[in-house]
Amino acid sequence: MSLTIRRARTTDVWAIRDLVAPLAERRVLVSKDTVAYFEGLQEFHVAEVDDEVVGCGALHVMWEDLAEIRTLAVADAHLGRGVGGRLLQALTEDAIALGVRRLFCLTFETEFFTRHGFDEIDGQAVDPEVYVELLHSYDEGVAEFLDLERVKPNTLGNSRMLRQLPAQEGSE
Repeated sequence: MSLTIRRARTTDVWAIRDLVAPLAERRVLVSKDTVAYFEGLQEFHVAEVDDEVVGCGALHVMWEDLAEIRTLAVADAHLGRGVGGRLLQALTEDAIALGVRRLFCLTFETEFFTRHGFDEIDGQAVDPEVYVELLHSYDEGVAEFLDLERVKPNTLGNSRMLRQLPAQEGSE
């Protein structure tokens, strides 16, 4: 198996949508309209095996030092082969390069994320001033991060997890 991780292209949107669809049906991931994948395409990486997209994941910057890992999905036939870990590694490297110091995720896969340095969190992970600023976001993922009551019916019972990242070399 030759695994390649690369930035997503517009032609990958259909494969991303197809990877997410069964997970959304099982209420593991939130379903999105196709247009949302196109609008957020620059945030995505895909995993390819033999020119077939078998995994995807996105990095969504939320604040100066905070980003969310979103839509991390791997085809059933490729689970347990390191695809998710490699995607998460690529997204983490992007986060560090952007100056992000903390990664957030909302997940049922707590064991996977714990193995990759994430810890479950309760309460707020931002200062009150940042919290107030984030309240102005229209992004539902930000609302989920803030643990707002209005999104709780949509969070599917997931765990909120956070990982501290090292600073980029030469940045401090």
